[in-house]
Amino acid sequence: MIRMPYRLSSAIFFFAVIFIVQSVPGQQAGGPIKPQVNPAGNNWAKQMFPVTDHDFRTVGRGAGAEYHFEFTNPFKEDVRVSSVRTSCGCVTPAVTQNMLKSLEKAAVIAKFNTDTYIGDRSATVTVVFDKPFYNEVQLKVRGNIRTDVTFSPSEVNFGELLAGQVKRQEVLVTYTGGSNWEIKDVRSLCSDLTVALPAPERSPGMVRYRMVIGTKDSLPEGDIRERLTLITNDQRFPTIDMSVLGRVRPSLEISPASVNLGQMSAGMRVEKRLVVRAEQEFEVTKAESLDPRFTFELPKGKSKLHFVKVFFTADNNSGSVSRLVEITTDLGSKPKKAECLFTCTISQ
Repeated sequence: MIRMPYRLSSAIFFFAVIFIVQSVPGQQAGGPIKPQVNPAGNNWAKQMFPVTDHDFRTVGRGAGAEYHFEFTNPFKEDVRVSSVRTSCGCVTPAVTQNMLKSLEKAAVIAKFNTDTYIGDRSATVTVVFDKPFYNEVQLKVRGNIRTDVTFSPSEVNFGELLAGQVKRQEVLVTYTGGSNWEIKDVRSLCSDLTVALPAPERSPGMVRYRMVIGTKDSLPEGDIRERLTLITNDQRFPTIDMSVLGRVRPSLEISPASVNLGQMSAGMRVEKRLVVRAEQEFEVTKAESLDPRFTFELPKGKSKLHFVKVFFTADNNSGSVSRLVEITTDLGSKPKKAECLFTCTISQ
């Protein structure tokens, strides 16, 4: 690998770990999404987590460091997280959503408390489920917190970006263990970030870098949860990581992203309203689902915000329903689409 000084270089340095996730089978737009059978066995809860172990590696004192253990409810029944606890105060756990209906997603957030702990630390985060049955999942977290390296600010947070927007932020990297310390390279798994690393400021016992991190216009839509790895000449601790956060707002958004219609009986008809918005004026050209029980009422004309009415009429086919509704617009050079997942249970 060719090292690229003062630029963000290839991430071949890292071991690539590919997690094979048991996912929902693919389908055409509007087609059925089939939840799995009822939860069974002692490890049914663990099946929802594609990742159960995370290493923060080496981070600076006070650096922002948190990891999202994402999980999905693949079952027909609702799943509820009753509590999360940790074996060490060096990690603070939280859950983004306690109750998950079929096919809904959430995350357990493990925050590494780098401002109050130092050195090698590890913790086990226990996630307790009490619905549909009692079960526990243990998530492993570890890392090394250094006191001689600090970042100001403690993490890069770009906030909310428009699609294609370029933004930069300066970070002051300070080392207080000597004047010969050097950052030799900066690496990341994300190729849509840039790094400028000017010559350091050196003084007795201290080295400072004014590092500038930026986004490219190719950064994909969605949440930004990346990390940069600084490669140094320190033989004891050759790498140190920092977090890069933010969100690229989709050019076309639909709200809500999922709708649960609840319990329905045969012949029952419900109406829901979807909000579709963008930064530019557009027209809604089509709404569709492969399920004929859905009908739609489309808005007319061009606007930056539209309301699409969705109607669902239950028939005599009892059981769980999971269907995608696809909204097509004239936004952009080719039709831009957005999807919403509808779920319900039809009883006789």
